[in-house]
Amino acid sequence: MGTIIVENLTRDYGASRGVFELSFKVERGEAFGFLGPNGAGKTTTIRHLMGFLRPKIGRCTIDGLDCRKDSAKIMVRLGYIPGEISFFNEMTGEEFFKFSAKYRRIRTNDRKKELLERFELDSGATIKKMSKGMKQKVGIVAAFMHDPEILLLDEPTSGLDPLMQSRFIDLVAEEKERGKTILLSSHMFEEVERTCHRVGIIRDGRLVATDSVDTLKAAQTKKYIVTFENSKATENFTKESLQTEILSRHTVAVIVQSNIGELISLLNKYPVTNLAAPSQSLEEVFLHYYGGAKNV
Repeated sequence: MGTIIVENLTRDYGASRGVFELSFKVERGEAFGFLGPNGAGKTTTIRHLMGFLRPKIGRCTIDGLDCRKDSAKIMVRLGYIPGEISFFNEMTGEEFFKFSAKYRRIRTNDRKKELLERFELDSGATIKKMSKGMKQKVGIVAAFMHDPEILLLDEPTSGLDPLMQSRFIDLVAEEKERGKTILLSSHMFEEVERTCHRVGIIRDGRLVATDSVDTLKAAQTKKYIVTFENSKATENFTKESLQTEILSRHTVAVIVQSNIGELISLLNKYPVTNLAAPSQSLEEVFLHYYGGAKNV
C-alpha cells in the first residue's frame, strides 16, 4: 500500500482546466517526480493532498488517512512547500518559524540552524524586506525544520539562484537516502533526474506516463552522432531513409526509435570514424509527450 495515494481524482474547472481521473501512488521511502508545465494540474493535485480542496470525484490519502478529513493529523508528519508562498509580511523569518510550528503542532529541533546555515538565510530579517529568493528559503526551512517523514514540494526552487537550487537538490537527495517519502512537483528536469526514483508526467490534467526515469528515457527516440571520414560520405548518408541533421562537414545527428537495426546496417556501408550516443535528458522525454518538431 502506498504512503501517498491519489485515486481517480477529478476536479473540473471548465475549459479543460483541472485534473481528470488522476491516479498514482508514492511508496514509502520513494521520491516521485510530478512533472509538467504550469497549468498542467500539479498544484491542484497537491492542494488536494494538503486537504485544502475537497475532491469532486475520487480521493486522496496519506498513510491511510483521508487528506481532507484527517489533515490535522497528517500535518504533524508532513513538510510542505507551496507553489506560491504567502507570509505575514510584518513577521521576521524567526517569528514565522515559531508561528508555523505552533499552528501545525510540531516541534522544531537543531535542524533549523543547519538549514539556515546551508541556505545562508538571516531569519531575523523582516519578511516584507526579503527578496523572492529569500522568501523561498524561508519556505524551505519551514518545510524541513521538523524533520518530517513525508514531503510535498511544489516547484520548490522557484526564485532561487543556481547555487541555492543546487543546494536544495542536494538536500532532497539526502532526504531520499534517509528514507523519506517525497512528492516533488517541478518543470525543472535536472531536479527530477537527480532526485527521483520515478516520474509521472501530467498533461492537461491527465497522467500521460508513469515510470522510472531510466525507463521513460529508454522508451523514447534516441539521437546518435556519427562522424565520417569525408564530406562526401556525410552528404550521401543524409540521402538515406533515416531522419538526419548535418552538424558539420563530417558529422551527422541521426534520430532512431525502433529502427536501430537499419542504422547499423547503413553504417557498414560508410567510412565511419566515430559513433556517439549522447545521454538523453528528461527534457527530451518531456518534449516527446508534449510534442515537438522532431521529438528530440
